[in-house]
Amino acid sequence: MPCDKPIEVFEDVKPMVFAGIYPVDTEDYEELRTSMEKLQLNDASLTFEPESSAALGFGFRCGFLGMLHMEIIQERLEREFNMTVITTVPNVSYFSYSKKGEKLLVNNPSDLPDPSVIEKVEEPYISAQIITKSEYIGSIITLCIEKRGVLKNQVYLSTDRVELSFALPLAEIVFDFYDRLKTISRGYASFDYQPIGYQQSNLVKMDILLNGDQVDALSALIHRDNAHSIGKKICVKLRQLIPRHQFDIAIQAAIGGKIIARETIKGFKKDVLTKIHGGGATDRKRKLLEKQKKGKARAKQFGKVEIPQEAFIGVLRINKE
Repeated sequence: MPCDKPIEVFEDVKPMVFAGIYPVDTEDYEELRTSMEKLQLNDASLTFEPESSAALGFGFRCGFLGMLHMEIIQERLEREFNMTVITTVPNVSYFSYSKKGEKLLVNNPSDLPDPSVIEKVEEPYISAQIITKSEYIGSIITLCIEKRGVLKNQVYLSTDRVELSFALPLAEIVFDFYDRLKTISRGYASFDYQPIGYQQSNLVKMDILLNGDQVDALSALIHRDNAHSIGKKICVKLRQLIPRHQFDIAIQAAIGGKIIARETIKGFKKDVLTKIHGGGATDRKRKLLEKQKKGKARAKQFGKVEIPQEAFIGVLRINKE
């Protein structure tokens, strides 16, 4: 006979990495929902809820156990359900307060109002408990401080096991915190957390531009102190992963109208002077080079930059390197 209520000691699996998954074709939204529901039948650790983006349309914010789990889900969507999806940079929900006192829930960086009208921005914090071997204490504390964490308590459970308690911004753990924690502790670290509310932070919206066009899937709200280093890392990683085109591609990280980092992918170059031999051909050479230059400028103006899915995944892994 079924019982009236479930046994209370069982808890839902807590996701460690959050990211948005959107169909490439917006008409495939309902098909993507059906595919996610089928995946959830044999993978209870996958969580998702609907969300929308101004540039990407309707999709889902998904919770995963880690970066590997996220890649597996994406691969299963493509192989088992023939769904081509876009995975966004992981994010959480924030509260924005205007100078008029209005409170706005910000689920996506694109929802953030203009900085000139913002009084403050609050981000969610968690209380994190980490149990590990005593030999890894130093490395774990360094990791948590790097993630803007504050050590609250340290309790030795035995001679070689210790429990560390931290207050951490949720946005810092949704990236690759869990994977890095397991790496530095060689797997000997458990991690649990509970929400403790929102706190004011110095957050800014960072946009990634390709030849001046904003890539909405790569926009993120990050702490101002980390903006330059993260922007530089993302630009370098995209330069490595985006294939060369017939024209130069400028990759820029920007906060508002200020460019904080830039990389350039050089276009393919064809030697148009190969067939010109001997002297006295200076004018012909100049004309050919001018013609090539105009052609590349036209290609840059009308050409479309193709971003492979590997580039999105590569951006999610920048802190591991």
